[in-house]
Parts: sequence; structure tokens; C-alpha cells
Amino acid sequence: MTLGTSGAQPATQPRRSRWASAAMVIGGFVAVLYVIEAVDVASGLALDRHGIGPRSVDGLQGVAFAPLLHHGWDHLFANTVPLLVLGFVLMLSGIGRGLAVTAVVWIGGGLGTWLTGETASLHVGASIIVFGWLSYLIVRGVFARDLGQLLVGVLVLLVYGSALWGVLPTQEDVSWQGHLFGALAGVLAAWMFAGAARRERAARTLPPSPTLHR
Repeated sequence: MTLGTSGAQPATQPRRSRWASAAMVIGGFVAVLYVIEAVDVASGLALDRHGIGPRSVDGLQGVAFAPLLHHGWDHLFANTVPLLVLGFVLMLSGIGRGLAVTAVVWIGGGLGTWLTGETASLHVGASIIVFGWLSYLIVRGVFARDLGQLLVGVLVLLVYGSALWGVLPTQEDVSWQGHLFGALAGVLAAWMFAGAARRERAARTLPPSPTLHR
């Protein structure tokens, strides 16, 4: 009998599937936002009342609903391209990982906004998610100690880094709290999942398992 190593499988098909899956997931999410906004506009923006109402028991439901709601088409249009670009890059690292990061950003950013927003204000918009994805993609390579992710982070910073000024209270009627806590939640997610990313990278560098030939 002889011992050999299993042959490597072509990487093109998995890579193609990963890109297609990322495009379908983020494209589907944005499509859902447009359907919701169509219903919202048709109802006279009645759905917006389900946004985050800071320190209000009723307003706590907005943690779940606020990222799905927008105050008119212009608001949604402004978020669409960042959602598509950043979401696609995020989902390329794996749909499961991307959804887990999104959950941390969604909940963490929403709760931070609920705790710190102005009294009697109402916060809606997917910018919580945009800022969370942005900060995650910028810093994940630092926590994971991954050169490829660091380079992606630098590119994302060059393209979208100026948006980070949105975490400051410089504009009226803009939820800077959502931007700030979304971004902080993105950093938290990068730290939380760094260990798993390092283990996955280590597993990929291991030699292939030998196969037994009789």
C-alpha cells in the first residue's frame, strides 16, 4: 500500500460561488429595504413610528426595526451604494460570518442609540449597519493579524473613511448616535470574531490529510 495526499480541488468554482452568494445575499437585503420603503411611502411614512425612541419602552422595538426603515426615498438612496459595496465585501468572508457581524452591529448600534439619543427623537435608517460594516472592515485585519484583511481595510478607509465624520454631532436631523454606536459595534464584532478568523486561517495552512491507497 502507499500513502499519498489528496489532490487539491480547483479554487475557481468555490470562489465563483462565494462571490455569487455574497451578491445574492446583499442584493436581496437591499431589495427588501426598497419594498419596505414603498409600503412606508404609500402609508404616508407611517412605518417610521417603529424607529428607535430613546429610553422609551415602546421605542425599544426600534432596535429591531430601525435599520429597515427610512424617512423617504432620498434617505434610502443615500444608503444604497454603501450597503451594496460594504455588504458585498463583508459577505465575501463567508455568509455566516457576515450575518453574525451584522447581528452584533444591528443590536449593539441600536441599543447604544436607544440609550443615548435625544429625548422625544426618533431614529430610523440602515446607516447604523453601514457604519458598523465600515468600521468592521477597516479594523478586522488588525485584530485577526491578517495582511489581506489589512489591505482591504486600507482600501475601504481610502474610499469611505471620510464618512466616519458622521459619528460627530455636526448635522441636525442626522442620527449621529446611530452612526457612532454602529461604528463601535463594528469594532466590537471585529474583536469578537478575530480568534475564529485566526483559527480558520491556520486550518487552511495545514498540509492536506494523507489518503490511504491499498
